[in-house]
Amino acid sequence: MTPNTRAALLMMASMAAYTSNDAVVKLTLDQAPLYQIVVMRGVVTSVLLFLLARHLRQLGNSLTREDWTLVLLRGGFEAASTYFFLTALAYLPLADVTAAMQVLPLTVTLGAWLFFGESIGWQRMAAIALGFCGMLLIVRPGPDGFSVYALYSLCAIICLTLRELTTRKMSPRVPSLLVAFVSALMVCMLGAAWSVGTEWVPVSAGLMAKILLASSFIFVGYLFSVLAMRQGDVSFSAPFRYTGLLWALVLGWLVFGEWPDAVTLTGAAIVVASGIFALYRTKVRGQPMPGQPEKTRRT
Repeated sequence: MTPNTRAALLMMASMAAYTSNDAVVKLTLDQAPLYQIVVMRGVVTSVLLFLLARHLRQLGNSLTREDWTLVLLRGGFEAASTYFFLTALAYLPLADVTAAMQVLPLTVTLGAWLFFGESIGWQRMAAIALGFCGMLLIVRPGPDGFSVYALYSLCAIICLTLRELTTRKMSPRVPSLLVAFVSALMVCMLGAAWSVGTEWVPVSAGLMAKILLASSFIFVGYLFSVLAMRQGDVSFSAPFRYTGLLWALVLGWLVFGEWPDAVTLTGAAIVVASGIFALYRTKVRGQPMPGQPEKTRRT
């Protein structure tokens, strides 16, 4: 098995884990308030990431103030995106929310052009424009198909884009596991602040089991995505992130009995095709992939 093949398999497994986490969280929303789920899942995930980072000596003891500023800023964007994403997930079908998220590589490419002055060319600009058209088909900003919670999906995309652009500016000495640990911790802190003055529901064995399962999926998803980045070429493994949409379709149908309509599926296909083409053009031009720093970070 070649390194690229291993990277592709690990990336697909990572997307399966991330999407499974989303499905489990969606299942728990009728058992506990969202802020309680965020805190409980955040505690477990933070502990797992801290133990792994400590074991691998990736707690960033020698980072500069600028490094820590970027790590904390990225964590803030992660926390904000989690709030918007999970709120949208509570009211919209799993596949619809996941499909909207597939526009992220395009928004990161556009953001790199706007904020960093990176050249993207007319072909990738056309792909971005086409991808945005596909996203409009998914969220449908009209009186018949539009849901106000689609705005939460769009806010999540904006926060995730800023998160990835912040990641791009990090120096190579910032360990990936430290970034993940700080982000998970800040998501947990957001949930704790959100829950101030409110009551938690009693934690049943079933609820605790779902929280532990969701936390395990998050942990496995991150670990496998890091391993994928270390196995092969990023330009080869990155398009396999779109398999998360396939998992969302399958889990949405099997677990929740949801299936997107033809318009949403068409929009998702346009977004995915545009994203893959933009990633291909990025590889051809030899530029950093969306969400990746200009130099490879130590993982």
